[in-house]
Amino acid sequence: MRKVVLYIAMSLDGYIADEHGNVDWLNGQDMSVENMDTYSVFVQYVDTVIMGWDTYEQIATKLSPTEWVYANLTSYVVTHRKITSPNSIIFTEKAPSNLVKELRAKEGKDIWICGGANIVQQLIQTDLIDEYYISVIPTILGSGIRLFGTAPDEIKLKLISTQAYNGIVELVYARR
Repeated sequence: MRKVVLYIAMSLDGYIADEHGNVDWLNGQDMSVENMDTYSVFVQYVDTVIMGWDTYEQIATKLSPTEWVYANLTSYVVTHRKITSPNSIIFTEKAPSNLVKELRAKEGKDIWICGGANIVQQLIQTDLIDEYYISVIPTILGSGIRLFGTAPDEIKLKLISTQAYNGIVELVYARR
């Protein structure tokens, strides 16, 4: 069965974006040092990416406005907006948990949960995330969009690996 993997970065105090939705703080401690490329290894095991509208819009308008950076993946954008799906981007009104259950039942590689916080929190509440790849950025934002909300039950995790580079600590956990 396909795994559902959250691969995301957050501030030391648990935010994935500042209060205005900006992510320009997603850097290591030394701007002159190149960060490790853990994404290239991770994405080899993924063929599907799921995100919410705000994440999609930020990628499409600010981070990579000239090309869809996930063109080699089947992309699902969870939204209530009525939009025609271009190429490999599928806009859907399905609840994230229902979408994940459908995709899990199909053949394929792992499913990447890219963001945003609302999608992540819904999947945590239904305990549908198998692995958590979280890069902790050496920044304290103080406020913003919190990655983790409340969960109805405790979810126990097992530490798989840790890695540190340029002040960033990458944590990998799996459900136990």
